[in-house]
Amino acid sequence: MATLTTGSGLSLPCLVLLLLLGIPGVGAQEFQLLQPQGAVSVSAGETPTLNCSQTGNPPAGPVKWFKGSGPTRLLVYEDKGSFPRVTRADDRNTDFTIRISDTRPEDAGTYRCVKFKKGLGASLPVGPGLGCSQAVAARPSAPSVSGPPSRAEPGTPVTFTCTSGGFSPRDITVTWLKNGAPLPVPQPRVLPEHESVSYSVSSTVGLSLSAGDVRSQLTCQIEHSALAAPLLGTYDLSHALRVPPRLRVGSDPAGCITRNESVTFTCRAEGFYPQGASLTWLENGNETDLGKPSRLTENPNGTFTLQSSLEVRATEQRSQSAFTCRAVHDSQPPVSASAMLRVSLTPTLFSSPALWIGLLLEKMLTGAFLLFLFLRGHRPVLP
Repeated sequence: MATLTTGSGLSLPCLVLLLLLGIPGVGAQEFQLLQPQGAVSVSAGETPTLNCSQTGNPPAGPVKWFKGSGPTRLLVYEDKGSFPRVTRADDRNTDFTIRISDTRPEDAGTYRCVKFKKGLGASLPVGPGLGCSQAVAARPSAPSVSGPPSRAEPGTPVTFTCTSGGFSPRDITVTWLKNGAPLPVPQPRVLPEHESVSYSVSSTVGLSLSAGDVRSQLTCQIEHSALAAPLLGTYDLSHALRVPPRLRVGSDPAGCITRNESVTFTCRAEGFYPQGASLTWLENGNETDLGKPSRLTENPNGTFTLQSSLEVRATEQRSQSAFTCRAVHDSQPPVSASAMLRVSLTPTLFSSPALWIGLLLEKMLTGAFLLFLFLRGHRPVLP
């Protein structure tokens, strides 16, 4: 009877015997642990999938996942035990793919799946994967813009700061704009300066404010690889600005006033911001009537104007008196402006009763004298 042989020259019984004996390289496919992904990049909050599978005839033992390498590596998944946010994607014996849910910046790093062989008392690693480097892109937080601790007057240098945090990678761009126009600013400071899973940024810009900045707006614009569109933080410069009032004091009528005549002093506080202001009157340094304030009016540039009037009688005692308007604005030291009351003390035809009487007597005497002359010139001549 003929003996059955294979193409290699071995008889079928011999081949079966070799397979049963487990001689390496004969009929057995070589074991491999495959980790095909070299790198993955995800955004924070996403769920990445890290692939790992084995082929051939693996030894008995588990497959585990680690983050990092060496003695500091961190076990992130094994068949036994619970690992938050890490789950196995496939329950087949040849597939050990995992998923990491709700990815965070601290999840960035290199992940390796490792095959272990059961031994006496412990499992020994026999097949580490090549590793997969995972990069996690985290969005910056909404930018926060802060200004000076107190208001500043026009021409005073003021500093503004923009901050944001929680982003990865560290590359970030910060742009400042005033009313939409870019401003020259130094490079932002990104912390920490060493490698980290998350970063924060701080950027500072200096400005000299003007009275026209009541309606101006400052914008901090942040651009980052994890953003589809820039993030914006805004600051109204009116929150940092104080414009003191300009005072003008006048009188009606102006100039030298006739004694006992009524005169009205007017005080205008113009172009101030914010709107909190009050006006009071002083006569020769002493507080007098508060006057009659007008309604607060807003100017086209956003500043305000307030007016107050004071009516007095131009008596002889008030001649050369100083009437002062004092303005208190935004809890600042008061500012003031004055006008002088000048009263005419020279008697006039219209102000002296004695002159009126003298003039009347003069006219009466003149009339009587003219009448006498008239009668005398028309006296009849006797024969």
